[in-house]
Amino acid sequence: MPKLPRNIGGHELIILLKKYQYHESRQTGSHIRLKSVFKGYEHNITIPNHNPIAVGTLNNIISEISRYLNIDKINLINEIFH
Repeated sequence: MPKLPRNIGGHELIILLKKYQYHESRQTGSHIRLKSVFKGYEHNITIPNHNPIAVGTLNNIISEISRYLNIDKINLINEIFH
């Protein structure tokens, strides 16, 4: 399984997720809410604007996005980070 990056920040991740039509819908403190309708229905996810994002948190975010996009998690990691 490919490794998740250990040094990615919240803002950088948000930029990478734009290819799946995620855009900022609101921000509360250091957490940014993203919304996508890439699959024809709305999906919301919260990204901490931390630098770097904790690996466990990043793993949970990627898992949730892979379920929404119906893409295998390994393939999604390769698409986003490589």
